[in-house]
Amino acid sequence: MSKRKPNKNKGPAIIDLDLDSSDLDSPISELFRHEVSTHRSCWRHVFAYLIVQKKKLALKDIELIKKRYPCLLEFPCRFHRGERLKRKGKREYTKELRPPKDAKHAVSRKKEKLDSQAFDSKEKLGSEAFDRYFQNLWKNLSEDKRTSFTYLDCMWFSLYLQPSSRDKVLTWIKKKHIFSKKYVIVPIVCWSHWNLLIFCHFGESEQSETHKPCMLLLDSLENADPRRYEPDIRRFVLDIYKAEGRSETKDFIYRIPFLVPKVPQQRNDVECGNFVLYYINLFIEGAPENFSIEGGYPYFMTKNWFTPEGLECFCQQLYSSSE
Repeated sequence: MSKRKPNKNKGPAIIDLDLDSSDLDSPISELFRHEVSTHRSCWRHVFAYLIVQKKKLALKDIELIKKRYPCLLEFPCRFHRGERLKRKGKREYTKELRPPKDAKHAVSRKKEKLDSQAFDSKEKLGSEAFDRYFQNLWKNLSEDKRTSFTYLDCMWFSLYLQPSSRDKVLTWIKKKHIFSKKYVIVPIVCWSHWNLLIFCHFGESEQSETHKPCMLLLDSLENADPRRYEPDIRRFVLDIYKAEGRSETKDFIYRIPFLVPKVPQQRNDVECGNFVLYYINLFIEGAPENFSIEGGYPYFMTKNWFTPEGLECFCQQLYSSSE
């Protein structure tokens, strides 16, 4: 599938990512044996974007992408170590990405960024960093907001998906008393991508006129089909109801609306965690007393909900206050 250009002057070897190639045994062709959305923002996702854009990569760039954007379906335990690996290898990555002295045969700086900002200096948030920033955001909420809201740990949904951890997670959730809250914030990190799940009015009955239960999933990577999470989320919710000893039937739980508003979208492969933190901040600020899917839904959650400048300002303030 790949075509190697002659390396007359011993410059870096360049790989031409060609969509029309028929070499089905090459590593890159493996992309087409899987749905890209199955892997979210891993190296397969990045490669797929580059192929569509008909980009050219040096061999060392391909290795860097695979290291920097590992596939968690191949290495399911990597998310436990991801933050530590990034910190350890940050200097090595930066050093290797410097252009060679012979600029004539170097990949240009623009091509190194590959328009998708795959080599952006900002790191994708790991679970430890995300939780640290979230806790800083949470502690600054008013007492009134804390009365209406609660949250689940950002790793609990991922742990729930592992059968060996499922019972423990459900026990931890019981201690959060989510059925006494209007809103439950559930950050989700799966396949190296962050989403925000929000439970609304789970303590209310289906017959309620003003407090009907519903679920919101906010995803900054809509093109990867966020609704594919729905089956796992509904099983998650069903088990939560069962663990609490609630009287609601399975049919009722599976009728709870699952909504995916069109919200602002990330501009590269590393800022999904920042988007989720900002979604949380703005939702807590603007959530109505009685959330309803009627009468103007999705309210403030729209594709023009905030600007890139607003996001950048929020992140600078949050990060500086967490140091």
